Amino acid sequence: MFTGIVEELGQIVGKDDLGDSARFVIRGPVVTSDARHGDSIAVNGVCLTVVEVLADGQFSADVMAETLRRSSLAAVGVGSAVNLERAAAVDSRLGGHIVQGHVDGTGHVVSRTPSEHWEVVRIGLPPELSRYVVEKGSITVDGISLTVSGLGDDWFEVSLIPTTLALTTLGRAPVGASVNLEVDVIAKYVERLLGDRLR
Repeated sequence: MFTGIVEELGQIVGKDDLGDSARFVIRGPVVTSDARHGDSIAVNGVCLTVVEVLADGQFSADVMAETLRRSSLAAVGVGSAVNLERAAAVDSRLGGHIVQGHVDGTGHVVSRTPSEHWEVVRIGLPPELSRYVVEKGSITVDGISLTVSGLGDDWFEVSLIPTTLALTTLGRAPVGASVNLEVDVIAKYVERLLGDRLR
């Protein structure tokens, strides 16, 4: 489990296409400082398992076809910046919200409206995810826990503070960029439970 509070901007330093999967090598000195084989690290919001901790603050992770199909990691290449977060410790503060690292789908940056100290980013989302998004609710975009500040039928908006603009990939994502989305898992459970009761 994660909280959606990005710890550092890492970089893809290697990517091997294995047909039905891919192996990534990612540089992230902060998240590898105490990493071991089998640990979970969120990469742009995708929970990946550390295969090997390498020299120079790098680690390798395998990504299966299902993850490549559902997320934007298929389009990430060597040199790309990525948001990194280690799994939450049981005794840590929950600074964002409950994030599983299980991407529900991808959206795209529709527009960016800058202000003096912050920026509103509008993101288009697939119709099958829109019912889980509510104004002032939580959503994860590329592994970042954000609050929905505006909402339409096929889009939502988030307001980015200077820290988010400076320290995450969303701060520099251009219009049209693909982003990973994870909706609030509680909403999905509520829908399932209510659906069963109504039937």
